[in-house]
Amino acid sequence: MATPTLSHHSLPGALGEILVDVRAASRDHPQPAVLLIHGFKGFKDYAFLPVFAEQLARAGFVAVTASISGSGVDAAGDFTRLERFAVNTYSKELDDLNGVLRALRGGELATAAPSSIGLVGHSRGGGVALCLARENPEIRAVVTWAAIGRVRRHSDAELAAWREAGQIDILHQRLRIRMPLRYDIVTDCLAHEHGRLDIAAAAAALSRPWLQVHGRADSTVPFAEAEELAAVARAGHQSHFVDDAEHTFGATHPWGGPTPHVASVFDETARFLSRHLE
Repeated sequence: MATPTLSHHSLPGALGEILVDVRAASRDHPQPAVLLIHGFKGFKDYAFLPVFAEQLARAGFVAVTASISGSGVDAAGDFTRLERFAVNTYSKELDDLNGVLRALRGGELATAAPSSIGLVGHSRGGGVALCLARENPEIRAVVTWAAIGRVRRHSDAELAAWREAGQIDILHQRLRIRMPLRYDIVTDCLAHEHGRLDIAAAAAALSRPWLQVHGRADSTVPFAEAEELAAVARAGHQSHFVDDAEHTFGATHPWGGPTPHVASVFDETARFLSRHLE
């Protein structure tokens, strides 16, 4: 297999441009493609995403990573667009990712139209991946890493205070910056949590192969949430639950190299995708 090449693309999104990277060893012939979906406060170059994308490309996949238009980051991966982050919603993320899939299927990302498509999503991106697969029946396989099981992440009291204030700020622990969140995200969740954004319903409806990866020591998305999703899964479901692993499986950003947990997640995911995408 030839050494993968990297191309950069920009697509129109709900809140501005979607920044897309494509890694592929061959671009003229149809190959299976995998779209990797980042989580909350994530982006296309976050921690393990470009590393795993490179591994997939070397294994014969077209690997697509994207910073959705509301991610808040610029092309350098810096949070210079917090005004977009502040009004990002799950529905806008789904709209953006549908746009990426359309461009991929149409051969508009400097590769031939793929022979098949799979999804890999981390954290919030894992829940979004399940919802995205429900909207796109051509998706052949889904992998979730530490996926959320519901879009509502706050108590009723917290939501009431948020509504009253109109905006809350969260601290980015690594960068030590305050990141604003408008009440828009809550409005979107309340309107669609039993419809388009119902992650558990999307999981229950998924009849295609699904690999669910979760660390048993995850303190960000508790393992109990993974168990709730597993309980509604259908026959195509497989699990890879990692003892003592937390939310990023030991990975850090900037990337500090693989941990044993990350290596096992990479290997299980690559094998799964190789079995189900052709």
